[in-house]
Amino acid sequence: MTARTIRRMQLHVVKVSAATRWMFIRLQRADGCVGCGEATLNGKEAAVRDAAARFAAHALSASVDDPGAFAAGVVPVDLAEAAVVSAIDQAIWDLHAIDAGARLADVLGGAQRETIPIYANINRRTRLRTPEAFAQSARDAMAAGFNALKIAPFDEVDPVRCAAGGGRTAMQAGLDRIAAVRAVAGPDRRLMVDCHWRFDETTARTLIDAAATLGAYWIECPLPESPANIAALVRLRKQANGLGVRLAGMEQGIRFEAFRPFCEAGAYDVMMPDVKYVGGLMEMLRCGQALTRHGVAISLHNPSGPVCHAASLHAAAAMDVFDMLELQFDESPLFDDLVAGALPRRIAGQSVLPSRPGLGMDLDTALLGEHADGVASAWDAQ
Repeated sequence: MTARTIRRMQLHVVKVSAATRWMFIRLQRADGCVGCGEATLNGKEAAVRDAAARFAAHALSASVDDPGAFAAGVVPVDLAEAAVVSAIDQAIWDLHAIDAGARLADVLGGAQRETIPIYANINRRTRLRTPEAFAQSARDAMAAGFNALKIAPFDEVDPVRCAAGGGRTAMQAGLDRIAAVRAVAGPDRRLMVDCHWRFDETTARTLIDAAATLGAYWIECPLPESPANIAALVRLRKQANGLGVRLAGMEQGIRFEAFRPFCEAGAYDVMMPDVKYVGGLMEMLRCGQALTRHGVAISLHNPSGPVCHAASLHAAAAMDVFDMLELQFDESPLFDDLVAGALPRRIAGQSVLPSRPGLGMDLDTALLGEHADGVASAWDAQ
């Protein structure tokens, strides 16, 4: 074993709130240097642990000198495997950039921009689900400098209720939440509405009409993203565009092959690849190039922890064309505390890149232990 050999892989699960767990992978070399990645997949922690066990031997034998080889050599078969592969890939690239003394964006081909536009997802910090609580979250985000906001307001809607004809009634509470946020935000700020695949086509048509009157900038994930729903999404996009609203989705796409049929059909104005699921940082850049060729705007999905945020900043910086990056606003002080405040501050809806080599941050192992949800899993090189 040489000093630069990866000798240990660890998977940490951090309890953030009753609704949220963050999952991190740390690769430690024999020389003590550590690379980090994030594999958060809420509600699927056991599946991620199992996937990590399957990929551990491959990760421990990976070469930091050829950082893209690990992810290129495996094909995830589900979202848990994609989360693990993506996190290991991030950690390998982190080590590679640290060795080079360079920021991650620079070893990914060079930063195309030094500041990244960011919008505030205010959904998880809004634990009381009243219109007034959503409005207060919007005020807090705007006071922090954000000029674009996202909410997921349709708690009462689900596909079963829509299929039974009750979707229009169930969506009213969500429309009230949107209206409350729009009243606070004013007419000029972007307001994105995430539907979390809760609607059917008929009910989504009613939603789009109503959301357009409230000035929604985009409607996100209205339908389950199956091949069978592509034609319906194309119809919904046409309706939305006619009202000045965009359609967005595809946050769970694994490799560009998952995005391709939606691109070719023209299902979305905006697609939202996630560095935790897309299958590696080079695959993210490949997706970015392909989406741009298809005329699709790119807005990275990023509603989780600080490692994903750092990786997303660097990936966004390395893309030729980029729109804006999601941030889960003010869910927990752990977002900054776990990395000892190393993430850049967000100012006027923008973030610069972390300036230190690699991802630009380290995880605080004491805090990982203090907030652990169970014992960290570990695998050692033989």
